[in-house]
Amino acid sequence: MFIARVRGNVVTSQKVDKMAGKKLLIIEPLKVEETGAMSPTGKCIVAVDSIGAGNDDIVLVTQGSSARMTDFTSDAPVDAVVIGIIDTVCTMGKVVYRKG
Repeated sequence: MFIARVRGNVVTSQKVDKMAGKKLLIIEPLKVEETGAMSPTGKCIVAVDSIGAGNDDIVLVTQGSSARMTDFTSDAPVDAVVIGIIDTVCTMGKVVYRKG
């Protein structure tokens, strides 16, 4: 799993049947610096949204075969799925992110 920020969404007019009704998000993984601060990686991934995340939300993402283990994504051609909206991130004894 990894932490990412939602940067936008992808709309497709044509897709395979198993992807019908699935919202696609553009997410940017975040890294935790030695100082404890989170910073963007500059790389983006398209992920299925299983929970209703929105722009700029900090989310928890899983990839690979684990991405197909949710009720929402089982048997779908999915490589990444948003599985949580993060409320707080603590590292090195400090709160580095708090939603709101």
